[in-house]
Amino acid sequence: MTMARERLYLFDTTLRDGQQTPGIDFSVEDKIAIAKLLDEFGIDYVEGGYPGANPTDTAFFQQKRTQSAKFVAFGMTKRAGVSASNDPGLAALVQSKSDAICFVAKSWDYHVRVALGCTNEENLESIKASVEAATGAAKEAMVDCEHFFDGFKANPEYAMACAKTAYDAGARWVVLCDTNGGTQPSEVRAIVDKVIAAGIPGDHLGIHAHDDTGQAVANSLAAVEAGVRQIQGTLNGIGERCGNANLISIVPTLALKPAFADRFETGISAEALTGISRLSRAFDELLNRAPEAQAPYVGASAFATKAGIHASALAKEPATYEHVPPEAVGNRRRVMVSDQGGKANFLAELKRRGIDVPRDDHRLDALIAVVKEREAEGYAYEGADASFELLARKMLHGLPEFFNVTSFRCMVERRFDANGQLKTVSEAIVKVMVDGEEKMSVAEGHGPVNALDIALRKDLGKYQNEIADLELADFKVRILNGGTEAITRVLIESHDASGARWWTVGVSENIIDASFQALMDSIVYKLMKNRDMAGLVAAE
Repeated sequence: MTMARERLYLFDTTLRDGQQTPGIDFSVEDKIAIAKLLDEFGIDYVEGGYPGANPTDTAFFQQKRTQSAKFVAFGMTKRAGVSASNDPGLAALVQSKSDAICFVAKSWDYHVRVALGCTNEENLESIKASVEAATGAAKEAMVDCEHFFDGFKANPEYAMACAKTAYDAGARWVVLCDTNGGTQPSEVRAIVDKVIAAGIPGDHLGIHAHDDTGQAVANSLAAVEAGVRQIQGTLNGIGERCGNANLISIVPTLALKPAFADRFETGISAEALTGISRLSRAFDELLNRAPEAQAPYVGASAFATKAGIHASALAKEPATYEHVPPEAVGNRRRVMVSDQGGKANFLAELKRRGIDVPRDDHRLDALIAVVKEREAEGYAYEGADASFELLARKMLHGLPEFFNVTSFRCMVERRFDANGQLKTVSEAIVKVMVDGEEKMSVAEGHGPVNALDIALRKDLGKYQNEIADLELADFKVRILNGGTEAITRVLIESHDASGARWWTVGVSENIIDASFQALMDSIVYKLMKNRDMAGLVAAE
């Protein structure tokens, strides 16, 4: 007989604590889009921010922003010496269009004295009155016990008194916060045990971990094992300093690892879980940053294998080098094509791209030889899947010639403008043959590569409309040996309206030439992809 699994509740604080990340500042429109992503994914609580603290959050809380998830407002407990009914901060929380209020309360006596400047008893009274005000307004109340673990280590009686006061006043959740992020998993377990033993049941306890020792996910899972039933975190682990517990790592672990999956269930269905890689990437896209390749479960390298012996084993039996099936989290297996790869790597990668070639075909041996030779020169095909695909198709079956660049020229001029300001101007001229007709385009840009890119894409004749949605997302330059005459490798990441992303590479002693190679590959790949002649992998 199978035991009924216990419910774990997922609380997302991307829009509140995540907004503390240096360089991240959400608009109201950003917040609406992110809340929708979280709501559709199946998160239980979406914390939207701090109404009354700034115009963005106040506007965001003028209406409820979630359908299924509980919409949570965050704020301070009432100030000491002011009644609950006269506290403007508390009034803003109660009047917001939220389903729940998460109060932050000091639970370390040192902070009560230094930061709040009130007595320990006044702090307890603020916690009690604030929770009662929220429940009195028919909102679910929860209390983030700030610095709880440090406070407990310094003065366990007072830290417990704060948590117990919140629970006794009617808080649905008492959240234990590792605000400085320095607590170890073994300490989390031991302290949660003591909190439960002191009379707060685990199904009323939450964990809020920061990642300052790289253990926010481990601390969150340790708290669950000790009895906590609500987990707070953020998308892709954003947050102040080193970030918060990463829900993108926690959710698949809870769903796919028997140690948790056999005991617990969350609001995320198996079907929804297959969208977690897409959710992680969509969030990075919104932040205008490149996804982390080595992110657990969802990163482009999470199921990538480079060594030939591993690839050979993977092809026979995927479980040999994979801890979960990549499809379960919407990711995919990648066998890297590099100078370390054997024939199994190449065959597996070609097959995934819909390129069939017999194992004993001499063209395959020629391709492997060229890839290894080029990698020795500095090309990095493991990081440039589109350039590899174009090279493979060209050598195995031939490529259509959409256009041919007959020449290009680039000029960089530094001069004083009419106002006497020193400025640097880049101009590029590109001559292209399309259908036997030569076209010349001139463009200025922010630097020579940008000028070349604009000029190259200015007039491709009948193909012009096809590349309208092609965008360069990232541009990386690497010097492969020292000195000013060094060999330069350029990696370009591109994407289009379909959401597909691909990487191309160029190598030369000349940085402009290397960039131009990568740009050309990107455009040719896009034209091939538009004809379903390439891009199976990019479309996955």
